[in-house]
Amino acid sequence: MHIGLIGGIGVAATVVYYQRLTAAAAARGVAKLELTIVHGEIQELIRNNLADRRSQQAQAFLPLVTRLKDAGCDCVALSSLGAHFCLDELAALSPLPIVSAVAPLDAYFVEQDIKRIGLLGTRVVMRTRLYGQLARTDAIALDDEIELLGQTYQDIAVAGTCSASQRELFLDAGRRMTAAGADAIVLAGTDLNLAFDGQSPGYPVIDALDIHVALLADLASGRRSLSDVPS
Repeated sequence: MHIGLIGGIGVAATVVYYQRLTAAAAARGVAKLELTIVHGEIQELIRNNLADRRSQQAQAFLPLVTRLKDAGCDCVALSSLGAHFCLDELAALSPLPIVSAVAPLDAYFVEQDIKRIGLLGTRVVMRTRLYGQLARTDAIALDDEIELLGQTYQDIAVAGTCSASQRELFLDAGRRMTAAGADAIVLAGTDLNLAFDGQSPGYPVIDALDIHVALLADLASGRRSLSDVPS
């Protein structure tokens, strides 16, 4: 299956998707991964996300999806959980099936016997508890600090780098949510790998990117079909 990926939202997130997807596909025996990446505009996404302009962002993504279809892709994925705020609007317009990064998470948490998660990511992801799509898993966030954490995440995504002080901010937030009863901290923002990769925070960490990549690799290898992908 030919996978289409909307990247550039941001660049660091695209790079880690590319690295992990190629590795996951190879581990599944895919000899030649069919993958096409197009470049989105992160500043446009940030403006529309903060203003909750879902229809406008869906319209901004639509030419990129059309380009992927013209390139022969069978499906499309967004390389940003923050970009999923307009998923319903985009799905209504898209000429290709969209493989959500959010939809598979609830089932994964249940399979792992994780009952409560702590969320780190964009303002909207934390405020809406992953867009309200967790039916069987409780989610918490540091509600009084969503603006600070969300702005810091945005700064990291735009810069593609994470400073020591930014890293400690997120590591500490995870510690406090774990103390508040979270079974695991979920990195619900692709660029958070810049803060957590190579770290030993002392609590369980789940990168939502890895769950999405595993699903995309299963599609690329033929282990799963689009008909049994959660939406």
